[in-house]
Amino acid sequence: MTKWSVDRALVAAVEKEAYPFGEGADDFAPIIKAAEDKDFVLIGEASHGAKEFYLIRAEITRRLIEEHGFDMVAVEADWPDAYTVNRYVCGQSEDVNANEALMDFERFPTWMWRNTEVEHFVEWLRAYNTERRHPVGFYGLDLYSMNTSIRAIIAYLNKVDPLAARRARNRYSCLDHFMEKPQAYGYATELGLIDSCESQIVLQLEEMRRKALVYMREDGFVAEDEYFCAVQNARLVQDSEQYYRSMFRGRPSSWNLRDRHMFATLEELVQHRSKRLPRKARAIVWAHNSHVGNAAATEMAERGEFNIGQLVRTHYASRSLLIGFSTCRGTVTAASNWDEAAETKKVSEPFVGSYEEVFHHVNHKRFFLDLRQNNAAVDLLRTPRLQRAIGVVYRPDTERYSHYFFSRLPEQFDFMIHLDNTTAVEPLATAMQVHRGEMDETYPSGI
Repeated sequence: MTKWSVDRALVAAVEKEAYPFGEGADDFAPIIKAAEDKDFVLIGEASHGAKEFYLIRAEITRRLIEEHGFDMVAVEADWPDAYTVNRYVCGQSEDVNANEALMDFERFPTWMWRNTEVEHFVEWLRAYNTERRHPVGFYGLDLYSMNTSIRAIIAYLNKVDPLAARRARNRYSCLDHFMEKPQAYGYATELGLIDSCESQIVLQLEEMRRKALVYMREDGFVAEDEYFCAVQNARLVQDSEQYYRSMFRGRPSSWNLRDRHMFATLEELVQHRSKRLPRKARAIVWAHNSHVGNAAATEMAERGEFNIGQLVRTHYASRSLLIGFSTCRGTVTAASNWDEAAETKKVSEPFVGSYEEVFHHVNHKRFFLDLRQNNAAVDLLRTPRLQRAIGVVYRPDTERYSHYFFSRLPEQFDFMIHLDNTTAVEPLATAMQVHRGEMDETYPSGI
């Protein structure tokens, strides 16, 4: 059978099994139904900068919260920044609106969470939580915030235990010269230019865990939540220190440490929230496809990498649902290099034979597939194909190397949502821009 006959057969099979969707309120009913008995629903994105991924992810999340009682949204974001949003949606903040609550997202890439779609969802969640005894939380899973986490730990200890705050400052002082450039710390330690701070960081976390009963002696949930937040920051600093040292040992080491941290944080959150509920807490995760899809079904596994999706699938196989996204063309908000300004970039045409190219030839331009089913489309999709992944950096000139990897789609996800055309997400103004009362020209509207 020739390549083109195989492709045509696949396109026809996908078209037969596809669920087309538009703007209808019940378009995603099969996905909502499939999540009814799940504890973990992981919802991906094919890029960090497409508006439609955020909109649809938020719509599915709203329905899961309203119809199935999910208890939290955990996102691929820094813990302290996301916790500011958590305080806002739970009514424990002085921020007057979602825009203010999102202001702590100052580190690159700011548009990933400081955008119009996230702002709208955060306002909805705040309104939904009004009058609720157990509000739905909003948390970060990532580990890049070594600097802000240390500041948050010391600020917390200054309130509850000033002597302990002094000890924390002393322990973290070995990182003083690297607070703004943690990668330089990792480089210096791996070359033997400086001693590792690991032992002092571990001591700090151990002390905070020993003092749990002392720090939570106040009545009410707030003291317990604030202690939990502080300990998570201390655990993040420990894992972050290891992460920056591991960056110079090769990608699998640093990637795996990061996703293991995200998975452990997710489990800690579920355990923490379950203490107040008559059942186990249930979580929705927002992260890139490369994190939430099962890595064992991709070429990542050949490099020795795993991800949060694989860990959730391994530990909670029957209690989890993995949802991916794909797109063919359009625009995306992304940078050309790490820590550079956001741009509105045109998405290149997909590679021939890729999942995106196959889906483009389906007559439905917005559809999803139930990959758990036993049918011809699912069988044909099991053949490994290229899949595109655009992160916060997009380099069309090195598209194949930078943004494609092989995967077996039905083993990677339970559902795949395809939009043939997507548009760049619209960033919100940064705190500095709001203060100046203007929009910086390096952050285009993206529409």
